[in-house]
Amino acid sequence: MDINATIIGQFITFAILVGFTMKYVWPPIIKAIHDREKKIVAGLEAAERSKHELELAEHKATSIIREAKQQASQIIEQANLHSAQLIEEAKTQAKQEGQRIVEMAQGEIDLEVTQAREALKEELASLMISGAEKIIQQNLNVSMQDDLLNKLVAQM
Repeated sequence: MDINATIIGQFITFAILVGFTMKYVWPPIIKAIHDREKKIVAGLEAAERSKHELELAEHKATSIIREAKQQASQIIEQANLHSAQLIEEAKTQAKQEGQRIVEMAQGEIDLEVTQAREALKEELASLMISGAEKIIQQNLNVSMQDDLLNKLVAQM
């Protein structure tokens, strides 16, 4: 192999090209590679943070759902107790109202019985008066008076 001026020229050109590339082309490429590497690392870290935050959010959501279920069951239990209490109050009021109605009806019955007795007494008095008038008018003997009184008693 002969070393001639062409090879030396090519070598010098290659050296200049390598020097130019190392000075002007290579640093921006290396900088772009480092920037891209930093972005990838930052993206991976952000993904890890997001994954961790997602786990925390899931745990928090689970605890919130659990608390909401507990509160809902407490509200339902309180509503059931309140409805049972209202039912008992309504039953008590209904019993009191029924007893009041029965007492009023008993009072009305007593009043009607008293009125019926008074009417019977008045009728008895009028019958006795009419019987006495008949006895006085007829002036009958004792046996006839007894018969008449027995008839009056039978009518009563």
